[in-house]
Amino acid sequence: MPDIEFNKLLDALQKSGKNYDFDKIHRAYEYAREMHKGQFRKSGEEYIIHPIAVAQIVSTLGLDTDSICAAFLHDTLEDCFEKVDLAKMKKEFGQDVIEIVDGLTKLVRIHFDDKDEEHMENLRKMFLAMAKDIRVLIIKLADRLHNMRTLGAQPEEKRRRIALETMHVYAPLAHRLGMQRVKQELENLSLSYLDPIGYEEVSNDIERKYGFNKDFIENTKAQIKEKMLESGISCEVTGRVKSVYSVYRKMYNQNKSFDEIYDFYAVRIIVNTELECYTALGIIHEIYNSIPGRFKDYISIPKPNMYRSLHTTVIGRGGIPFEVQIRTWEMHHVAEYGIAAHWKYKSGDKASDDISQKLEWISKLVESESSVKDPDEFLDALKIDIFQDETFVFTPKGDVIPLPQGSNCIDFAYHIHSAVGNRMVGAKVNGIIVPIDRVLENGEIVEVLTSSAAKGPSRDWLKIAKTSDAKSKIRQWFKKEKYAENVVEGKSQILSELRRFGRAFTEDQYEHIVKTTAARIGMSTVEDLYNMLGYGGLLISKVLPKLRDEFDKTVTEPVAPITSVDQIKVNKNKTTKNNGGVIVDDLDGCQVKFAKCCNPLPGDNIVGFITKGFGISIHKNDCPNTLREMKENSDRFVRVTWCSDAADSREDKFEAMMRIYAQDRISMLADISVALADMRVFIQQINTQKISADISIINITIACKNLSHFNSIVSRIKTIKGVEDVQRGNL
Repeated sequence: MPDIEFNKLLDALQKSGKNYDFDKIHRAYEYAREMHKGQFRKSGEEYIIHPIAVAQIVSTLGLDTDSICAAFLHDTLEDCFEKVDLAKMKKEFGQDVIEIVDGLTKLVRIHFDDKDEEHMENLRKMFLAMAKDIRVLIIKLADRLHNMRTLGAQPEEKRRRIALETMHVYAPLAHRLGMQRVKQELENLSLSYLDPIGYEEVSNDIERKYGFNKDFIENTKAQIKEKMLESGISCEVTGRVKSVYSVYRKMYNQNKSFDEIYDFYAVRIIVNTELECYTALGIIHEIYNSIPGRFKDYISIPKPNMYRSLHTTVIGRGGIPFEVQIRTWEMHHVAEYGIAAHWKYKSGDKASDDISQKLEWISKLVESESSVKDPDEFLDALKIDIFQDETFVFTPKGDVIPLPQGSNCIDFAYHIHSAVGNRMVGAKVNGIIVPIDRVLENGEIVEVLTSSAAKGPSRDWLKIAKTSDAKSKIRQWFKKEKYAENVVEGKSQILSELRRFGRAFTEDQYEHIVKTTAARIGMSTVEDLYNMLGYGGLLISKVLPKLRDEFDKTVTEPVAPITSVDQIKVNKNKTTKNNGGVIVDDLDGCQVKFAKCCNPLPGDNIVGFITKGFGISIHKNDCPNTLREMKENSDRFVRVTWCSDAADSREDKFEAMMRIYAQDRISMLADISVALADMRVFIQQINTQKISADISIINITIACKNLSHFNSIVSRIKTIKGVEDVQRGNL
């Protein structure tokens, strides 16, 4: 079976007419097969089938010999590390192949303190490798595409995790590189695992609608082709319907039913020259009535992923709207294959200077985020700089400046030059002075007002700026110009946090705590830690867990566990703060736990119950179990109150359950999940129960800070279309 698939690949490569090194490709296949000998996939097939499939995908993208060899070898360094002779492998296949394979290899042998750091470093390594050779990411996308095609063999939990990562990271990356075919397949496959019911319903609706109007696209294509030939334009006309994910996303984002999706159909016209694109546009507008505001010229202003085309939406026969895309063959190749079109349709194996310039955003991102230690901030930067839609604005001279959607005047200034941003004192938009945090819209003319007397950016700009480029340049200014102030500011932040722990400490203890914490974070000196905190390169919230850990080791003696009620009742007339976030009156050195029957949150009225052997159980005052025990064991209750910083005194957030009564409709669960994700609320458990023909109960266990936080989450969920009521439930 593997040999048959490999021979199919060789046949396809030979038919392509490109100058491949077939001997080298054959050696790479044999080496990979030997390394993966005895390994099997979850489906039960030989592991070598996966590298062959990845190589086949890479070959359809037209990549070179080294890329195909790297596709065969991409898992050898990770999965066959003990067998691999790296020096021999380098001699056999060359430095380029080894560097690509290394860029594709996960960091499985490096220890990280937490999964967020590991994920961040994996992404960073991928982007660093991309900055050196874009083929790394193209092969990575091919690898993920085949894994998604065969994901059904994995357990459900792993399927959902991989599908979610694919939807949030790999599909947007494919889009950013202009690889639309890969992007659409990744999106559709991800959706089929994340919401199989919704996927099936939308897929069936598409089939039904296309069947009902199956002649519409064919008749429209024939009519357009005839008119183009009459005008002397040679062209190819194709038609398509929207993908399942595109329809699903539009229904979800805009709360529309399937029948309300009007741009369901599209026709693509491919001509020979750029001038013919605009001539064809005029012909289309002569044949059909155009819809105002639905024309976009991506030829004059290409998208950052190199996409170029004319888009217009018109009304066809029977009042059916459809989109028309007009482009040249070269534009079409880039639209379909993105950056990979360079290898597929042009001679030469190395990326040209033109292609390298178009990929400057990768190097720029790596450079901008190299000083960021916070995993959340790094991932947020990816979402803003790579995965978000673009806004195009103009300088007063007419130059087009692309910025991520939501960018403001500060982002614009630093995009022009760091010196412009540092001297910025104001801004004009369309000739009118505006606040520097004004969000920019498409087509606006932006002018930055500067002054040689300006003292530099404000620290508040770090919170206002949206792009990682602007934030990085602001940090660099503070890092270089305000070192002494940064050290003072950073030390103040750490002292403030230590004092909140509520225990006295000596100067020697302080120095030991901070020095050890700095070393754990990877700082060579305490001053480096202060400086990074001061200029915003590191958030105090990310230092806090390690700081607290070192503080407890240095200042606090470990608390002995409680084994009896008598042990709890000693040491009267004291008030002590427990790590659980509550103050227990008259008791010292006791353990607490939060009752699962009522799951109290900071802000609830609470009471403590002395258990036999498990410390003090914290309940809500109105908990049914509390009311029952009060009648029988009133002497075992103690007064407890929340600490003022209860939400911050626990490493883990408090658990709470929402009981949501909602209409039973497609994407309801997705709407709720996205709303929670937007609020950065972690879902720990979810289940549903149908109680009537059109109403379901959705029980969701979430992690939240306190009662106020929970109530704000409930308020947001109540605004979702179809949610009838939200109540607090018991875990």
